[in-house]
Amino acid sequence: MPAPAPLLDVYSQPTLSTLAPSVLASLGVTGEANRLNLPPSKRTVILLVDGMGANLLTRNVEHAPYLNSLVGSPIRAGFPTTTATSIVSLGTGLPSGAHGITGYQSYVEEADSVFNWLGWHPSGKKDSYADSIVPEILQPQPTTFDRAQAAGITATTVVPSKFDGSGLTRAGMRGANFAGIQAYGDLLAYTVAASKSAERTFTYCYVSEIDALGHVYGPESEPWLHQLALVDRLVEQLATALGPDVTLIVTADHGMVEIADANKIDYDDSAILSEDVLALAGEPRCRHIHTREGAAPEVAERWRAELGDRMWIGTRAEGIVAGLFGPSVHSAYQGRIGDVIAIATDDIAVVRRTVESGLSGLPGQHGALTLDELMVPLLSSQPQ
Repeated sequence: MPAPAPLLDVYSQPTLSTLAPSVLASLGVTGEANRLNLPPSKRTVILLVDGMGANLLTRNVEHAPYLNSLVGSPIRAGFPTTTATSIVSLGTGLPSGAHGITGYQSYVEEADSVFNWLGWHPSGKKDSYADSIVPEILQPQPTTFDRAQAAGITATTVVPSKFDGSGLTRAGMRGANFAGIQAYGDLLAYTVAASKSAERTFTYCYVSEIDALGHVYGPESEPWLHQLALVDRLVEQLATALGPDVTLIVTADHGMVEIADANKIDYDDSAILSEDVLALAGEPRCRHIHTREGAAPEVAERWRAELGDRMWIGTRAEGIVAGLFGPSVHSAYQGRIGDVIAIATDDIAVVRRTVESGLSGLPGQHGALTLDELMVPLLSSQPQ
């Protein structure tokens, strides 16, 4: 059975990887592509709201009237639709195949294991391996913050203090001045101060609570809706404090869908799915399947026979040719893509209830290419 065609060519339209280069171009940096046609600016702030998909936002206008009043149209997150990949795509201006952070978890040869990019450690471990698995080596491409500083623009990241020196920060956000925060109050204060600290500034700030509550309670649950209302008020306060001389751009790293327990397929309970598989990476909505040498075609066929009506399942080569990871994939990163890739196309998830108990139990999931996961807002406080 041949692989069905992917739902879309992900990077044929603007994604998060086009946002920061467009901002730099709008700030006057030569050699940067303004694919988003952003107007000229001297000071720009990007606020990334983790998990606030464009469809979720527009469906809940009564809880986010200010956000829905802003100017803009959705863009695509990129692929996979997961935080680690999206953060580094924004931070480098590159698709996942060019920066190498190919999912929530990837098989990483340097670690000889499935590697969790958010925690920067092998799966099942807790402590960061950033001293031995060096972020600047695993992701050597210069960041947009490096490029901003080189062009004389003051670049600052305003993010939780715990991210200072983390592996993911070093991989995707290095080159900026770091302002660690504890809550929304100091995010507002530090973002405003950073944005006005020089004649030309590029400031990035981040909030995570919508994503956290979406995972725990489900997107559009009552706690999630209350959190959306709080973020709506935060954005309004931030825009007011920044004033007309600073452009505020609001976006997200992915959306989210709710998956019922009945629609979760436990990989470890399926001899068919696990046959000839050496490692399972990615996350429940987008799995990277690493197989015994030479077994990828047979594994792909077995997965298609079991799940092919609910997931796009293809080999690594088919995924690369389809452009899932961008126009090209760096040769050093091809092994971080599964020999077989399985991408959910409806309300299904492939979980591991024992090995990944916390992740498997969450109702809110993402990673695939449904529009609720893929589309993220691109909103501006200034007229375009």
